[in-house]
Amino acid sequence: MKNLVLCIGLVLACAPVFAQNASQQDKTKACNADAAKKELKGDQRKAFMKDCLAAKTEAKEEKKAMTPQQEKMKKCNADAGARKLKGDERKKFMSGCLKSQ
Repeated sequence: MKNLVLCIGLVLACAPVFAQNASQQDKTKACNADAAKKELKGDQRKAFMKDCLAAKTEAKEEKKAMTPQQEKMKKCNADAGARKLKGDERKKFMSGCLKSQ
């Protein structure tokens, strides 16, 4: 029974890695298909693949714009870090900072 629980835990812990790997594979497949359509070879293909994979990653990052709440949290977190706050002082500061904005 302990082994079963351990196995299930490992599978659940690795699930995000598998999903990310599948996403990378999908990007690579799409870029390979585009390179094949253009009949690229050698250095031209390498350069195209590098640019293609980078462009798809940038497009994905652009899509993930932060919400106003996330921006507020990021600013407050940076301020707390700059002040080198820890523990209860940090919690109190973060609470006030997030409420005030």
